Amino acid sequence: MYWIQCVVVLLLPWLGQCSLQYPTDCADLLSSGSRVSGVYTIYPDGVRTGVQVYCHMGCQETIGEGGWTVFQKRVDGTVNFFRPWNQYKDGFGNASSEYWLGLESLHQLTTNRKYELKVDMEDFEGNRVFARYSSFAVGSEIEGYKLTVSGLTNGGAGDSLYHHRGQKFSTFDKDQDFWETGNCAIKHLGAYWYGHCRESNPNGLYLWSPLVAHDAGVVWNTFKGIDYSLKSITMKIRPVA
Repeated sequence: MYWIQCVVVLLLPWLGQCSLQYPTDCADLLSSGSRVSGVYTIYPDGVRTGVQVYCHMGCQETIGEGGWTVFQKRVDGTVNFFRPWNQYKDGFGNASSEYWLGLESLHQLTTNRKYELKVDMEDFEGNRVFARYSSFAVGSEIEGYKLTVSGLTNGGAGDSLYHHRGQKFSTFDKDQDFWETGNCAIKHLGAYWYGHCRESNPNGLYLWSPLVAHDAGVVWNTFKGIDYSLKSITMKIRPVA
């Protein structure tokens, strides 16, 4: 499912041509009339390749809070997130359950427009909190897909991205962290913007319980501590108005 707007341009008196414009993110879909949260196809580069994402459109009473493009989702451990660099670059998983959109798509999106970030999470006791950042961007592959994030609004989760600001992305087969004697992705069984090493680890090993084993686990330190693995976490972005 996708939105296409066709603009007719008269090239010759007897010839017309359509220029196709594709939705780059879920905010485009919302503005074109899509109001139901669910899986949609977006085109981060504008034209060439479509990718499936989950769009959070909000409810009818709070439609102004919709238009979020989910780029990371952990809910039940059905997808393995301990993966190599090329898969984190291109994306993997199922947009209807657990998935990672892809670093290249994130770079394409956040290069052309200014985005905000919201991280929603829940513990195994049913407590739901969030951290919202007014600015979020991912650099190019040459830059190591460096993370730029700032402007926290604390919805109870605290700021567990502070340690990761300005860091390059690391996987078990591409070590770009600041730990001189090891690889943070291997130590924490994940892939992330590790520094030395982590205050949060959304792509860590899903444990189906709050206990963290061997430094793994889906962690957000300022919410439940470094030794608590969360029940769910979702990271999503939308353009700043």
